[in-house]
Amino acid sequence: MKTILLIEDSDIIRENTAEILELAGYEVLTAENGKIGVAKALETRPDLVVCDIMMPVLDGYGVLHIFGQNPRLAGVPFIFLTAKTERADLRRGMELGADDYITKPFEETELLSAIASRLARVRQLRPDYDLQQPEALGEFLSDAQAVAHLEGLTADRRPHQLRKKQELYAEGDEPARLYFVQAGRIKTIRRNPGGKELITGVYGPGEFLGYLPLLEQKPHADTAVVVEEATVLYIPKEDFTQLLHRHPAVSQQFVRLLAGRVNEREQQLLGMAYSSLRRRVADTLLRLHEQAGGNAEAFIQLSREDLAAVVGTASESLIRTLTEFRQDGLIEQTTAGIQLLQPEKLRRAHW
Repeated sequence: MKTILLIEDSDIIRENTAEILELAGYEVLTAENGKIGVAKALETRPDLVVCDIMMPVLDGYGVLHIFGQNPRLAGVPFIFLTAKTERADLRRGMELGADDYITKPFEETELLSAIASRLARVRQLRPDYDLQQPEALGEFLSDAQAVAHLEGLTADRRPHQLRKKQELYAEGDEPARLYFVQAGRIKTIRRNPGGKELITGVYGPGEFLGYLPLLEQKPHADTAVVVEEATVLYIPKEDFTQLLHRHPAVSQQFVRLLAGRVNEREQQLLGMAYSSLRRRVADTLLRLHEQAGGNAEAFIQLSREDLAAVVGTASESLIRTLTEFRQDGLIEQTTAGIQLLQPEKLRRAHW
């Protein structure tokens, strides 16, 4: 049963409206002013709020502002009940995040229809999305749009076809958008003063990149280069930023993505410092194998130079180690790439 919080200072309107909502099958919480309404919402998070604007103690605008700022209440659909019909009043409410207006006096069916419509649009973000599946990005962004009420977040998702060796962004560039790899592969690199290249990340289908500079509000610290022809979707910075601010669940999703990347980067650096070359190559192959699908048909399609840069070794040393793995029956090298024949043995091996 959905819970509706009704905030209305008129006893008659509050009681009559609550009765209508209960008859329609909703559980109803009532409050005679905005301050009491916020307190009740914090005790029991409602599925939707119906709120008067002109009230004592705390008016409807104040209630909506608190809902937007409180992580526990952000994203709850909000419908204003009001006798005010001036355009400036409507605009102010919409700017604060109101979902709808119903003008007093109103018909019962009008209110019930508006509530049903808003509840139907609300979808909660799942804890996890399998972004390697083609439909998952659309699900994530559509769900994110629904809970944050951002019209147009998913409106412009035209795929961009990028050529091999094309730069997506360069070190020092101001971040302008979030990127999602739909197909192909992209690497992020840093170069030392001597020109030596270190690959800091490899992104394949189903992965986001470019979100760290957006979160930090700093220029890109590395350069993103297309490894193989890629299809990339662009999400504008403004939409992404609003989405993070408007709905904590979306922020948490990207925090999880970021935490995973940070952990991966730390493991890479620790491996370079303390692990043997064979262990580093094995761990890199396993990581790229999982990224490529993690099944028997998965191929790692990176050049030897790029693979060596990920491992942090010379190409000659990488080639020698790959040859040893092939002779041991752990991998197969073909024109399609590197195929792991015994990933579990690679995982369990101690060198």
